[in-house]
Amino acid sequence: MELNILTLCYIIASVTFIVGLKMLSNPAKARNGNLVAAAGMALAIFATIFLYEDGGEKLGNYAWIFGGIIIGSVIGTLAAKKVKMTAMPEMVSLFNGMGGACAALISAAEFNHLYQHYKGPMDIPYSSVMPVGEYITIIAGAIIGSVSFAGSVIAWGKLNGRIKDFAFKGQHLLNIFILLLVLAAAVFAYQSQFKNIMLPFLLLGFFAFLYGVMFVMPIGGADMPVVISLLNSFTGVAAATGGFLYNNKAMLTGGILVGAAGTLLTILMCKAMNRSLTNVLIGSFGGSKAGPAGQKQQGAVKEITLSDAAVVMAYANKVMIVPGYGLAVAQAQHACHELEKLLESKGVNVRYAIHPVAGRMPGHMNVLLAESDVPYEKLLEMEQANEEFATTDVVLILGANDVVNPAAKTDPASPIYGMPILDVELAKNVVVNKRSMKPGYAGIENDLFFRPKTSMLFGDAKKVLQDLVSEIKSM
Repeated sequence: MELNILTLCYIIASVTFIVGLKMLSNPAKARNGNLVAAAGMALAIFATIFLYEDGGEKLGNYAWIFGGIIIGSVIGTLAAKKVKMTAMPEMVSLFNGMGGACAALISAAEFNHLYQHYKGPMDIPYSSVMPVGEYITIIAGAIIGSVSFAGSVIAWGKLNGRIKDFAFKGQHLLNIFILLLVLAAAVFAYQSQFKNIMLPFLLLGFFAFLYGVMFVMPIGGADMPVVISLLNSFTGVAAATGGFLYNNKAMLTGGILVGAAGTLLTILMCKAMNRSLTNVLIGSFGGSKAGPAGQKQQGAVKEITLSDAAVVMAYANKVMIVPGYGLAVAQAQHACHELEKLLESKGVNVRYAIHPVAGRMPGHMNVLLAESDVPYEKLLEMEQANEEFATTDVVLILGANDVVNPAAKTDPASPIYGMPILDVELAKNVVVNKRSMKPGYAGIENDLFFRPKTSMLFGDAKKVLQDLVSEIKSM
């Protein structure tokens, strides 16, 4: 009877995961979607602790189990509460890495468990007693989890500036060679005698970890959102292997959902970044070093005064705001929402143009603006926004750089050539707020800043927006 109740709990948890994921597609319901999925996860965890039996024996070890839950909950809560919105991608990457590490450790523990269970004469091959299906599932979890963990830690270091891009000629061939070593170690371990099996298994883990490091190390610039979503899908697949191992429906469903969602998001990110999925999978997409387009000087820029910018926007019919990482750094989302409400009180139609990879991770700008209660219907996706720019009087760019760079369409020498961008240059006036003329995340100069219709408004985004609000109110 208890097993039936446990199965029912897993089914309910799986349903909550699906419902929660569906709710995440709507920012207005996203918070509740997180709560629904979290409730399902809590149900699955406690049902496993108290209802699971193996040979008539319950789990036990409650002190270790609840000790781990309490410690992890405290660390996670404190980290989430203290993290700044600009550091959110780093936290997501690091927490994702913890999921990969967990999946790898599960595979290692299960490998040892089955090794002890099937252990026979020390001179017979492991393959003679170990079912190949179980072995492949264990090894897949160990490899994918290790790659996800190592890659996520490197991504975390690169996002916060602790780790610099590192690439050399022939690195991609070396990555492929390391991956072949991983597979060779997996085959060798399965064919090894019991007395020799631990060494190839440990080598497998080492090579998988090394591949994760080398896979992410050369990636830089505007490509980072792609690797975050890809590593997220890796963690989901690794978790799903654990579900197969333990015949755990909730773990299997959760892993499949994360893996599928991460893979689909990766494909969308590749499209948005003009990168092929094949290049992503072999770790061969661009770093942050500027090409020829990033080195050329294009002349002087035209600056606009605060009062002139206020006049242009206050008397416009339509204003489009393009948020970027500079908005997040300045924590200016609330000031931006205040400017939006003030302009609308004067009869100005205000909308936001959201590029899918603006910021440092997918959805970064959506989360940022939702925090300041910007209505979701005001957020236009790239395709929608590009249809509106031709009839827009003023585009206000707040810290965005690469996602509005016309070189992506006009300069084949540019490292971002072919990347879909926001066609802000079609508007009548473009006002760009930046702290300086420093290049964006891709490390290249922006041709937009030197266009005749573009004016630069230098300064911290939050202060500039607050000053604009004051200027418009005094008009």
